[in-house]
Amino acid sequence: MILEVAILNIKEGLSQEFEQAFEGAQDIISSMKGYISHQLKKCVEEDDKYILLVNWETIEDHEIGFRQSEEYKQWKALLHHFYEPFPTVEHYK
Repeated sequence: MILEVAILNIKEGLSQEFEQAFEGAQDIISSMKGYISHQLKKCVEEDDKYILLVNWETIEDHEIGFRQSEEYKQWKALLHHFYEPFPTVEHYK
């Protein structure tokens, strides 16, 4: 199993809109091959900051299966405009 970790810094004041958009986006990611589970957690110390944790069967399920899919284009359209700066994504085993 691979854990994808992304720190998401949301543009100031857009957290509520981001959370609403994520409600729909999580249906996209959870339908992907190799997806196991995910958690989105809001930072206690900093407004407009989250951590996204996604468990995948393999790194390829995330990097190729998801990121090179048509579904990823939908995910991107729903969420990417909220990020400032764009998040660094890391993988752990």
